[in-house]
Amino acid sequence: MVSVAGIIGLLVIVLVNSAVTALMTRFFRVRLHTRWGSLVYSLLLCPVVMVVILLVLSGVFRLGANLGSQTAVILVTVIIPLAIGMTFDYFWMPAPDEVELPASMD
Repeated sequence: MVSVAGIIGLLVIVLVNSAVTALMTRFFRVRLHTRWGSLVYSLLLCPVVMVVILLVLSGVFRLGANLGSQTAVILVTVIIPLAIGMTFDYFWMPAPDEVELPASMD
């Protein structure tokens, strides 16, 4: 049986991974000048960082619940936050070209 603390820990992992993915995707969209480059980097590098975060939060800090299988763990803590974070950045945030920056003081 899953405890309330396990569910809260799992939600913390999902939220942290979603936030990290959204930030990394935004960084790649700002730094790379191609549309496909930022998507490819996001799809390749974000899951690696998310797995490291998952190992730290679930291993060192003992957050999360026992989901029963490795497939469920990867789906719930990596794939779903990857989709949420990228969707947040691509569809909710304005494109980097549309954001006006203040004038430089140089």
